[in-house]
Amino acid sequence: MISSPGIGSNLDVNSIVSQLMSVEQQPLSQLNKKEANFQAKLSGLGTLKGALSQFQTAVRGLSDISKFQGVRVTPADASIVSASGSAGVAPGTYSLEVTKLAQAQKLASAGQVSDSATIGTGVATTLSFDFGTIVGGTFNSATGLYSGASFTTNGAGVKTVTIDATNNSLSGIRDAINKASIGVNATIVNDGSASPYRLALTVNATGQTQSMKISVAGDAALSTLLSQDPANNTGQAFSETVSAQNAAFKVDGIAVSKATNTASDVIQGVTLNLAKTNAGSPTNITVARDTSSVIAAVGVFVKSYNDINKTLNDASAFNAATKQAAILNGESSVRSIQTQIRSVISAPVPGGASAFTQLSQVGITLQKDGSLAVDNTKLQSAMDTKFSDIAGLFATVGKASDSLASYSSATAKTVSGAYSLNVSQLATQGNTIGSAAAGLTITPGTNDSLQVLLDGVTSTITLAGGTYATAAALAAEVQSKINGAAAFVAAGSSATVTESAGVLTITSNRYGSTSGASVIGGTGMTNLLGAAATVAAGLDTMGTINGVAVTGAGQFLTGAKGDPSEGLRVQITGGSIGIRGTVNYSQGYAYQLDNLANSQLGTDGPISSRTNGINASLKSLDENRQRLTDRLADTEKRYRAQFTALDMIISRMTTASNFLTQQLANLANLNPR
Repeated sequence: MISSPGIGSNLDVNSIVSQLMSVEQQPLSQLNKKEANFQAKLSGLGTLKGALSQFQTAVRGLSDISKFQGVRVTPADASIVSASGSAGVAPGTYSLEVTKLAQAQKLASAGQVSDSATIGTGVATTLSFDFGTIVGGTFNSATGLYSGASFTTNGAGVKTVTIDATNNSLSGIRDAINKASIGVNATIVNDGSASPYRLALTVNATGQTQSMKISVAGDAALSTLLSQDPANNTGQAFSETVSAQNAAFKVDGIAVSKATNTASDVIQGVTLNLAKTNAGSPTNITVARDTSSVIAAVGVFVKSYNDINKTLNDASAFNAATKQAAILNGESSVRSIQTQIRSVISAPVPGGASAFTQLSQVGITLQKDGSLAVDNTKLQSAMDTKFSDIAGLFATVGKASDSLASYSSATAKTVSGAYSLNVSQLATQGNTIGSAAAGLTITPGTNDSLQVLLDGVTSTITLAGGTYATAAALAAEVQSKINGAAAFVAAGSSATVTESAGVLTITSNRYGSTSGASVIGGTGMTNLLGAAATVAAGLDTMGTINGVAVTGAGQFLTGAKGDPSEGLRVQITGGSIGIRGTVNYSQGYAYQLDNLANSQLGTDGPISSRTNGINASLKSLDENRQRLTDRLADTEKRYRAQFTALDMIISRMTTASNFLTQQLANLANLNPR
C-alpha cells in the first residue's frame, strides 16, 4: 500500500502541488500588498490627525484676546506695592505715596477663668452681627472703648449666630461663630492673667465700614460678655485692639481712600496691591504695553502654521528623482485640508472690529513654499501705532460704536459682520417708592416687621427698635436687614435703600423683568412707606440687532435665532432710545483655524471619513482573504487528490509493466533460438 504521495510512481507530488499552489496564491499576495498599503495609510492618517490636533491646540490658545493685549506694570519698589495690568490701560508713569494700609477691626472680650466652663443658663441666645462705620466721639486706646460715637450700618446685612446649652462656653462660642461663616474669625487668646482666656474677634474684611456691632438677645450672662455697641458708652463688652481703617494713598498727588489694600479702579486697567507705607517718599509705577507677549504669540501662530504646513507637504510629497511617493500622496483629504488652511489665512478677516484685516499688515507674509515668515520691523511698527487692534487679527473681537453699549460675547453661530443697533427700551430695576416720609420710631412688636418680596423671593425681616436720628439711618437699617436675610442671600439677590426728603425707596440691585423690590406686608409697612407706595417692576432692554427685533434679558440684547447676528450679546448700560450705532464682530485667524481644525478632526470630517473608508476596505479584504483561503484549501485538496490518483495509476501501470517485462523475459528463456 502506498502511504506517501509519489512513492509508487516516483513523482514528487508535494513539490508539484507546492509549485501549482504558489501560482494559485498570487491573488492572496496581492491582497496582502493592498492590506499593507491600507495599513500604512491608516498610520499616515493617524500621524496627520495628531499633528492637526497639536495645531488646533496651539491656535485655540491664541483665540483669546488677552494673549495680544497684555501690559507690563513695574513698581520701582516692589516692597511697597505689587501691580498687574489688563487690556486697554494707557502707558505711563504714576507716582504712588501710601500713608495708611487698610486694616480689619479686632476686638477682645473680658477674660474668663476657663475656656470650657459654661456661661449663663443655656437658654437659646441670638448673637446679631452688623457691620458699619463708627463716627465721631472719642476713642481711648488704653481701654479700647469709644465714648460719644455713633454707628451707621453699611447695609450689607445682619448675620446671626445661635448659642444654646450645647455651645455656651468660650470655646463653644468661638466654634459657633467660625462655623456660621459670617465674615468674622474667632480665636481664644491666653494672656497669662488670673482670668486669661479672652475671645478675640477679627473681621475678615478690611475698611472703615466693617466695624462690628453685636446685639445679644437671650441669656443675660452672654449679653454682658458679648454685647458690643460702639454708640453706647456702657454697652461695649469688648475692647477694640485694632481699628477698622481704609487704605489712604495718593496717585499723582490725588488722594484716594479704599476699603482694601487691593485697588483695581484707581488707575484704569491697573490693579494695585499695597504692602507697605511710604509716607513722604513717593515711588513710581511704570505701565507699558507688553509687546514681548504679542511677539511670542505671533511666533507661536507662525510656528504652528509652518509645522502643519510641513506635515501636510511631507505626507503628500513625491520624489521625482527616486520615484518614491509619500504614503498619503494622492489622498484628496490631505489636499483638501491644506487648501482650506491656506484659504483661511489668505482671506481678510471680516467684521470690521479691528483696523487690521490681513496678516501682511503686521508683517506676516506667505512664502513661495507655503510657509509663513515674520517681518519683525513691520510687526513692531504695528504694535507702536495700533497695539490694541492686533488682537482682532487672531482672536474673536467685538466693538460697539456707542460708549454706553458694549460687546459681551458671541457663539459659534454668530457670523462676522457689522450689525446695526437700535434700542427701544432701556432696562430698569424694580423698586418701591414710599408715598410719605418714613416714621423714624420703630417699636418692637408694633411696627418692626416687614414682609419683603425681592426678585420673586419673599422673606420677613425685623428692624431694630428705637428712634432713628435720620431717615438715612433708618434706610441703612432696612437695607442691612434685607441684604442679611438668608432667603435673599441664597437667591443671590440684594437691594439698595435710599431716602429723599424722608421718603424711602427700595430698589433691587438686578436689572430686567426678574427684578422687583416691594414690601407686601408686615406691621411696619405703612410706617415705613406710607399708605400708597408706588411699586414698579423691572424692565428688560428691548430693541433690534441687524434690524431684527429682540427682547433682552436685563441689560443684555442677544441676536435673534436664524439671523447672522444670532448669539451676539450686547450690554446696554444707558443712553437714549433710538439708533445706537453698530456692533462690529470679527473672528480672527486663530479662531477660524481652530474651527477649521475642529471640523477636520470631527467624526464627520475628511480624516475620519477616509479612515472609516480604509477600515471598511480592510474588512472587505479580510472577507476576500478568507474566501480565497478557503478556495485555495479546496484547490490544494483537489490537486493532491488528482496527483494521488495519478500516482496510484502510474504505480499500477509500472507494476503491470514490470510484470509483462518479467514474463516476456521468461518466455524468451523457454524458447531459445
